[in-house]
Amino acid sequence: MNLLLRRDQRSSVLGNAVFSLEVRADITPEERANIARYKLGKSVLYTKAELVEGSGRGLLGLASKLAFKAMNISVTVDDLAGGKRIECKDILEMLAVEEQIKEAAQTFKQVLDAAAHFGGEEVIAI
Repeated sequence: MNLLLRRDQRSSVLGNAVFSLEVRADITPEERANIARYKLGKSVLYTKAELVEGSGRGLLGLASKLAFKAMNISVTVDDLAGGKRIECKDILEMLAVEEQIKEAAQTFKQVLDAAAHFGGEEVIAI
């Protein structure tokens, strides 16, 4: 698996800079098969924020949950495999997101490596 990152920027309607990060993983056919076999596609690799329980009930609670989902950044295995564009308000946020996605992708690669060795044995040179 290789992680492909692309940074870009554009101007918003108000003229402010909007920074974007495009992430995509180049996944081998064997890795794709293991993602499907172990149903890992919906696994969340990165999320910007967590929804706090007790955010309200009824219509107000529903509205707050929908607003949270619209504003939250989340990257799943399927997103990484298909590519995802993440927009950030500044460069520091973009770099922080990029670093966390790199770490999550490395951890996920370890999961895929472990999945490839079930039912067999692995030799580790020491």
